[in-house]
Amino acid sequence: QVQLMESGGGLAPPGGSLRLSCAASGFTFSSYYMSWARQAPGKGLEWVSGLYSDGSDPSYADSVKGRFTISRDNAKNTVYLQMNQLKPEDTATYYCTKGTSMDYWGKGALVTVSS
Repeated sequence: QVQLMESGGGLAPPGGSLRLSCAASGFTFSSYYMSWARQAPGKGLEWVSGLYSDGSDPSYADSVKGRFTISRDNAKNTVYLQMNQLKPEDTATYYCTKGTSMDYWGKGALVTVSS
C-alpha cells in the first residue's frame, strides 16, 4: 500500500533552516509528481511546493518562493524540502503528497519557528 513518511521537523529560530524528507513506498515513485503542503495551527491547508517526476520545473507558493527548495532522489524514493530563512508564519504541520491529484498524504511533520 502507498506510504508516505515525513521526517526532519522540529524547532528552528527565525532565520534558521530545516530540511524535511519524505520517504515513499508502495508505488512507482519515479513516475509521480510530488508536492508538499502545510497546515498552520487553526488555519486551512496550503499547498507549498511541487516537483515533476523527473525533478524538473519546481513550483512554489508565493509565501515560500526564494526561501524553500524542493528536490527528489528517485533512487531513494525520497522527496525533500529545504527550508531556509524561516519565519514564525512558517510554523505548521508539513505533509508530502502523491501525484497531481494529491490522493495520498503522509502523517505530517511539525515545524515550529520560534525564538
